[in-house]
Amino acid sequence: MLCSVIPSSRFLIRRVLDSLDWGKIRLMVEYGPGVGTFTREILGRLRPDARLVAIELNPDFVRYLQESISDPRLHVLHGSAAEVRALLKQMHLQQADCILSGIPYTVLPRETRKLILQETRQVLTRDGLFVVYQYTRAVLADLRRTFPSIDQDFEPLNILPARLFRCRKQPPYFSSGMQ
Repeated sequence: MLCSVIPSSRFLIRRVLDSLDWGKIRLMVEYGPGVGTFTREILGRLRPDARLVAIELNPDFVRYLQESISDPRLHVLHGSAAEVRALLKQMHLQQADCILSGIPYTVLPRETRKLILQETRQVLTRDGLFVVYQYTRAVLADLRRTFPSIDQDFEPLNILPARLFRCRKQPPYFSSGMQ
């Protein structure tokens, strides 16, 4: 299951990743890395002592990522984003500073969406950030039920243009001005 058959543009990748505070990220999780378009860019910015856990449902993509990216900070796991807490626990990890997701929420059953968002909230640190990029605003209502603070952004230079949602468990100390 792919969110898009066309890889994310460098503009979308830059817009998403430039907004993160890389100095504070010790554990990052990526849902649905596919062929690693974001994964490679994340590794290029990630601290040397940090980890990236990529959770992928498609076993072919898991194998591809494991064979094509050689970086000790990357851990590619076969599984569902709905299992994030259990998967991190297996690795003796508990909380993520940032979770990035481009999985196609609109095609998931409602209960699966709800479970993924609840599990995501559980594994984020107190100040953690959940970044979602989608091609519609359809997931926004579900995000609002789970996260009290959501900043929105838009990247037109992507096929299809992408919506970004930066979700927090609590409002940040100051507003970024993006609504």
